[in-house]
Amino acid sequence: MKTKQGKFKRYSFLNQKDSWVFLLLFLFFLHHPCTCTAQTENSKEYERYGMAERLPRFFDKRIEELDFPLAFDPQGKLSFQDWRKKAREFYLQCLLTPPTKVPFEPAVVAVEDRGTYIAQKIAFNISAYSRIPAYVLIPKGEGPFPAIVALHDHGAHFSIGKEKVIRPFDESDERIADAQQWVEKYYGNRFIGDELAKRGYVVFAMDALFWGDRGRKEGVEYTAQQLMAANMLQLGLSWAGTIVWDDMRSTEFVAGLSQVDPDRIGAVGLSMGSNRTWHLAAATDRIKAGAAICWMGTTEVLMAPGNNQTTGQSAFSMLHPGLRNQLDYPHVASIACPKPMLFFNGSEDGLFPIPGVEAAYAIMHEVWESQGAGDCLHTKIWPVPHLFNREMQDEAFEWLDKHIK
Repeated sequence: MKTKQGKFKRYSFLNQKDSWVFLLLFLFFLHHPCTCTAQTENSKEYERYGMAERLPRFFDKRIEELDFPLAFDPQGKLSFQDWRKKAREFYLQCLLTPPTKVPFEPAVVAVEDRGTYIAQKIAFNISAYSRIPAYVLIPKGEGPFPAIVALHDHGAHFSIGKEKVIRPFDESDERIADAQQWVEKYYGNRFIGDELAKRGYVVFAMDALFWGDRGRKEGVEYTAQQLMAANMLQLGLSWAGTIVWDDMRSTEFVAGLSQVDPDRIGAVGLSMGSNRTWHLAAATDRIKAGAAICWMGTTEVLMAPGNNQTTGQSAFSMLHPGLRNQLDYPHVASIACPKPMLFFNGSEDGLFPIPGVEAAYAIMHEVWESQGAGDCLHTKIWPVPHLFNREMQDEAFEWLDKHIK
């Protein structure tokens, strides 16, 4: 405010009496510094940062809170069938919106005679969103035959998908060589789909969304996984959920093939393919048996600092929103009970620490045994890293022969 002389009038918020009070308080605190120090020492220190070792600082507290209330309790009020129905309904909700269904409208693109079986490359509608290529191997002879849905791994290797489990043809030399190198490294130099076809199974394999022909022509970058997951959530979809929905839809396709006995369909896969196997067995009863290789554990162990599951990126391909509030990994797998299920893990597999594997196996065995189906659950820890070698394959395939062939 200006006075008549054009100068600003200065206002004081302290009158003369208040000034003396302020002076006395200043002198008191000046001569009693311990009062301020004690107040600081008694105050609660705040957390300056909310993240450490790639995890929220409160991750351990949250893990302690997770009691998985929808896990099956043999002594609980729900019968197993009622629990199974309720758990499956909740699980499917966590997959979010399924892609819209349309008729498959399959068409054969190429054919190759492989001696005892025929290899077909086909194109079909996996959903209203995607028409995709796939491989189907059909044994020669009179069917209907048992069938296997062969589910490829993750491997942070996106240039191929279905070609990891079925020997490719009608493809570039580069892709064929890529597939050969991959099976040499992780599958004992054997395409598991072709091996199963030799044993008399119709075998089906397709790319999961983001791999092979469902990636980009220029190739997909590792860091694009979080882009995919985030953008699908923006659309009301889940990347991991869509992978499961597509696997379910592909199983419906296989069940409708004239060469297939719909009551004898199994699934098999390594790593993410293992995850897809037991998720698929839990999601639909079209799958009668499954062999899941090198993907099982508990949240408590897998969410420890340094574990691969804490790095984001690849984890998004197998994360279902809200699921962990009710069910842990082995609880979801237990929805498949009493179906015959095989689980292999490796003692040298750093991705899945053995304490978590053993804890998960124990949970599942309790469920199968509670239903008088203990013999239908086969679990084993092999002295191997993260792979599916020939010896493991032979045992798994013999087990599948026993239960669905």
